[in-house]
Amino acid sequence: MRTTRTGTAVRTGARGTFTALAVVSVTGVLALTGCGLRDHRDDVGVPGSSPSAVPSVAPKASLPPGRPLGTDAHVPSPSAVDGTDATAVSEAWAEVAYGYDTKYDYGPHDAVLRSARWFTASKAAAERSYHPASGAGAEWNTWAGHRAWITVDVTADDDADGPVDTSVLAYRALFVEGTAHGRDGWTSTGPRANVYLKLVRAGGGRPWHVAEVTTVEAADPPPPPSASPSSTPASPSASMMSPNPSSITPS
Repeated sequence: MRTTRTGTAVRTGARGTFTALAVVSVTGVLALTGCGLRDHRDDVGVPGSSPSAVPSVAPKASLPPGRPLGTDAHVPSPSAVDGTDATAVSEAWAEVAYGYDTKYDYGPHDAVLRSARWFTASKAAAERSYHPASGAGAEWNTWAGHRAWITVDVTADDDADGPVDTSVLAYRALFVEGTAHGRDGWTSTGPRANVYLKLVRAGGGRPWHVAEVTTVEAADPPPPPSASPSSTPASPSASMMSPNPSSITPS
């Protein structure tokens, strides 16, 4: 079954494949990649390595926290989310975590902190203590140049081959596709990512909370082909055989 929530631009579909999730899942930290939620944590060695194995470079300065939101802030605030529904919690989390407003946010992590209401206590504490390195990336800088905010479509992939929910454990796969809206009227592509979540709760009937998140950057869709002025319009039969150039729409 597929439903659509308007206004906050959330669509739900079917739930996805988790065959390889245990391999790529990240425990205790947000794995933030690509043009979605990029993880700016710096690798400073591996367990068992000696201090001499750590590169002797000055650490990057941390980004400051985002500005307090003003009355013109465009950030999602889902209401009436059923905390006992793992899919609803997953989608609400993704909508907020990717709902940037570059007029107020210095980087994606500011939106992640706004989504902390759906984290487990330990996950929320870890994210609040994390300070991302400066430099949110070229794409973020482009959005910020237009003081853009992001709206997202979130699709839940609901294939039957995923792990079966238990009373205290659930997994969800989402596709997030964002659109950037500049305050100067400019629009462009926003974050796009496949997101995999592990949710836990204390027992049946209790609220679900996000314990782990893994994201994988989605490839940008190819631009539509430009027609040459001298080209001959395609016949109806040829058009029907052409592939659909539109991207997958559920980020």
